[in-house]
Amino acid sequence: MDPNTKLLPNQGELIFDPEQYRRLVGKLNYLTVTRPDISFAVSVVSQFLNSPCEDHWNAVIRILKYIKRSLGKGLLYGSNNHTRVVCYSNAD
Repeated sequence: MDPNTKLLPNQGELIFDPEQYRRLVGKLNYLTVTRPDISFAVSVVSQFLNSPCEDHWNAVIRILKYIKRSLGKGLLYGSNNHTRVVCYSNAD
């Protein structure tokens, strides 16, 4: 997300096909399971599923462009049956 962009409800003209916006945001929401780096941005744009505007659509397109540029990032889950999550932290 662009930190200078403030998304508000009814911020501009409503988009022509809000169903397409809902489908795309739903797919992005599913993608956050393996891409936690987009979780915040997707949670912001998912607040406007009821009445998406042009600025909201542009924010979704910006998320898609980020994903396209960073294909190697994300979490990889192995095919073994381990469901344990291991984390390391450097807490000074």
